[in-house]
Amino acid sequence: MGLFDGALGALLSGSAGASTPGGLGGLLGGLAGAAAPQAAGAGAGAGASAGGGTDPMLAIALSVMQQQGGLAGLVGALQRGGLGEHAASWVGTGANQPVSGAQLASALGPDTIGAIASRLGVPHGQASDGLAAVLPQLVNHMTPSGQVPGNHADIVSAALSMLGGAAR
Repeated sequence: MGLFDGALGALLSGSAGASTPGGLGGLLGGLAGAAAPQAAGAGAGAGASAGGGTDPMLAIALSVMQQQGGLAGLVGALQRGGLGEHAASWVGTGANQPVSGAQLASALGPDTIGAIASRLGVPHGQASDGLAAVLPQLVNHMTPSGQVPGNHADIVSAALSMLGGAAR
């Protein structure tokens, strides 16, 4: 998780820009590499791509976040879906509560998970499990101070732009 911490921490602090070596592009590669081992059990398409590119599940997690209205919107959707304690642990500075794919599917709804499954070409269970492997880490590392940062929408948009809008 150290690579994950450093990469997102640099972006959130403003010390990593798209024009600096290892900037946002390096961040996304680092996130993909850190997320790939945990997401690998989620089936095809959940790990890093064969060419060493960005983890498609990371792009999808960012897209889900954007579709929910950014980080604050995603946290709100999770709270409304019965995962408020989970989301609070991801935002907070303590340990992250694990979440199952089934719990995320219930909280985010079948349309969201269905779209992910379709995009990846995997069954719904694999799609939701892959999202469950990536989303807690992503939220956790976007909230290093235990609060949703004011520039979260900018971060999500910038990350999706670096991914070429792949998950939109």
